Amino acid sequence: MMKNTDGMKIKCCKTNLLAVQDTMDILKGRWKVQIIAALCYNKMRFSDLQKEIAGVSAKMLSSELKDLEINQLVSRTVLNTQPISVEYELTDYGRTLKKIIEHLADWGVEHRKKIIGKVMEN
Repeated sequence: MMKNTDGMKIKCCKTNLLAVQDTMDILKGRWKVQIIAALCYNKMRFSDLQKEIAGVSAKMLSSELKDLEINQLVSRTVLNTQPISVEYELTDYGRTLKKIIEHLADWGVEHRKKIIGKVMEN
């Protein structure tokens, strides 16, 4: 049995692998993690999300947002505007992924530096 950095015992590897697989099943796909990352700090309208996430089609964004809603990670609010617009935000449960997203971003920056030798500019 291994210990994590907090000194707590980690259950057997098979249990961890199953938990990782469950997480990956919910977050799988090209866009879900990017959508969650985009929503980590602010709620966003559909059109703003589509602009923020380069390359995602409206159909795919809509589908991924529905999946994230079903898994209670994102909430959808229809705004009383003309024309009607829709705003998305992370639920409290969805915000539990924020640290994971930040760790992924940190790792990605370091990986880019290691492999390419520089950090990509915004």
